[in-house]
Amino acid sequence: MVQHHIEACSKVPNLKEILLIGFYQPNEALNSFLLKAQQEFKVAIRYLQEYSALGTGGGIYHFRDQILSGGPQAFFVMNADVCSEFPLVPMLDFHKQHGGSQSYVILGTTANRTQSLNYGCIVANRDTQEVLHYVEKPGTFVSDIINCGIYLFSPSIFQHIAEVFQQNQQELQLFSCISEENSSWQRMEVIRLEQDVFSTLAGRGKLYVYKTEGCWSQIKSAGSAIYASRLYLSQYGTTHPERLASTKEGGPTIRGNVYIHPTANVDPSAVLGPNVSIGMGVTVAAGVRIRESIILHGAVLQDHSCVLNTIVGWDSMVGRWARVEGTPSDPNPNDPYSKIDSETLFRDGKLTPSITILGCNVSIPAEVVILNSIVLPHKELSRSFKNQIIL
Repeated sequence: MVQHHIEACSKVPNLKEILLIGFYQPNEALNSFLLKAQQEFKVAIRYLQEYSALGTGGGIYHFRDQILSGGPQAFFVMNADVCSEFPLVPMLDFHKQHGGSQSYVILGTTANRTQSLNYGCIVANRDTQEVLHYVEKPGTFVSDIINCGIYLFSPSIFQHIAEVFQQNQQELQLFSCISEENSSWQRMEVIRLEQDVFSTLAGRGKLYVYKTEGCWSQIKSAGSAIYASRLYLSQYGTTHPERLASTKEGGPTIRGNVYIHPTANVDPSAVLGPNVSIGMGVTVAAGVRIRESIILHGAVLQDHSCVLNTIVGWDSMVGRWARVEGTPSDPNPNDPYSKIDSETLFRDGKLTPSITILGCNVSIPAEVVILNSIVLPHKELSRSFKNQIIL
């Protein structure tokens, strides 16, 4: 997911550095990924770990000295859980035309009236694109322009975040003595850009929306990752056609958009696509059928297995003649402004039918069916399962 953000940033002129901010403990896999990304995209990348989850604004405020150390004129802030065309260069041009150093830009897109309630909603001046009103997940319809979670800020944004920090500080002092309350400092630093900053900046001539007609989706569940993968593969048709596989003599049959990592071993009798991504070192044996799926590195799909609407985790194995299938949760294809819904895991006490997910190091035996199920890592199954979470 994050590689697409990094690649988009690397195309911005005069970009100095990319900072990843998160609460997660960095591990060997992340460090290795960042090292490879630095070499591939020729840009400095660092990971900054929060001591606690500080919210969308608290994280950048906590690391403001790191962000401002190079004296940037502006900086992008992007949520990692979105899929987008990332129109960063047009946003930069738009920013220069709308106040520059004293203005801030939100990337917006159009949603239908019903689904807009699930996002931050933006009311903007049609002529100037100034944000007049901002409401995060309103109870009733406010606007069909929604926040995409991608922003362009000038350094002066920290003055406004500081006001929120000071307000949090004053409120906490009313209720508790800081010396006695160990978590008070942490609670002061939890700042939400959307509710705490954008809502107060709206209507003050400083906040603008840049509307995109390009593809965009949030990725709030593993199921939405397959839809996001489809959008990126579709983009590759225009931006990177060389990354897409095609049917060649002596190779597998390719239908639609398919990405195959150069190190993957795919049997010529396999049929792949549409919308399939095959990761590093994957083995796809004879007669395998894969559609609408992501196969992560090191996985093995044995002879004549069938994988549909599924994410197969790292180093997992699907046995001969096994069928692993999920149910897609795509947006309404008849509504151009429809977005993917963030389905709850359970509905009416039952597991909501969704894509099938195999965690890492999962082993599926031969001749079984796994349908609409989530299999946690390091499991060796012995029979078929349907609509279950296998712990």
